[in-house]
Amino acid sequence: MLIPHDTRIALDVVVDLVNTASEEGSGDGLADLTALYAFAERHHISGVGALGDKDLRAVLDVRSRFAEIFAAPDARTAADLVNALVAAAGTTPQLTNHDGYDWHIHYFAPDASVADHLAADCGMALAFIVVAGEQDRLRHCEAPDCRDAFVDLSRNRSRRYCSSRTCGNRLHVAAYRARRREAAG
Repeated sequence: MLIPHDTRIALDVVVDLVNTASEEGSGDGLADLTALYAFAERHHISGVGALGDKDLRAVLDVRSRFAEIFAAPDARTAADLVNALVAAAGTTPQLTNHDGYDWHIHYFAPDASVADHLAADCGMALAFIVVAGEQDRLRHCEAPDCRDAFVDLSRNRSRRYCSSRTCGNRLHVAAYRARRREAAG
């Protein structure tokens, strides 16, 4: 599956944003404005000025809408959710080249809020996945103690864990140790 560089970056932002939601026993990764500023800086979100509580609430709403798209049972539902999200953001496609990146498309208006920026650019990245007939690549980790979101970009759609280094490796080591105990006993 060929995905343009800017779409891949936007998908990474979607995944990271969805995964900031609190799971049982863990805190919310976007609990305050400091965390929102850090998120915007970590992902090099351009044009972020002064942020307030209204911005935080709007980004949290976008996050929950992205989570709904990941949980959508079929392409029609995902498409309807993406359409509503992108329409509400007021997309304004523009070609741009900045910060060392070659020409790419920004879908948000130049003066858009951070929430509209995320909804437009990341919503269009999710639209790309749905249009390509690849909605089943929007997944959640199969590790029993992890439900993080990820986009399976493996060639054969076989990825099961958000990270092979953490969740995948932990489960493989546990299975190995269980087999060793069984063989010894």
